[in-house]
Amino acid sequence: MKVRDFMITKVITVKPSTTIRDLLLVLTSNRIGGVPVVDDKGQLIGMVSDGDILRYLAPKPIGIAGLVYIIEVGEIEDVIKEKLDTQVKDVMTKRNLLFVSPDDDFEWAIRSLSRHHYKKLPVVNGAGRVIGVLSRGDLINAISKKIISS
Repeated sequence: MKVRDFMITKVITVKPSTTIRDLLLVLTSNRIGGVPVVDDKGQLIGMVSDGDILRYLAPKPIGIAGLVYIIEVGEIEDVIKEKLDTQVKDVMTKRNLLFVSPDDDFEWAIRSLSRHHYKKLPVVNGAGRVIGVLSRGDLINAISKKIISS
């Protein structure tokens, strides 16, 4: 079995210039936890997840040994609102991107997702364009439908 047998081909992507505000709308309206970031040619340049957003929006510790947070009542909302205009390129994962090709083996994809604790992997063709996404949920559904049910 190959990745192409399990991948989602209706891929939702964002551009590096997308704001976090717009990204949040994409994630919540599609009920997903992350998306590939692509350039104008559809080539993979990064990944951004709900975890990346939360890490960026979380209050940063200051003071001795980072044990003190200075946030006054109502201030956290203001800080988050200001950060919503930040572009995805400033919070996305850019280095050591892991991806699969449609012809990769199913077994390799499972090992990659589990070894790196990723929730999803972009599926990239030979030209570097994102043509699909493979998530842990997709694999679980595929295992259930194609392997257990047969």
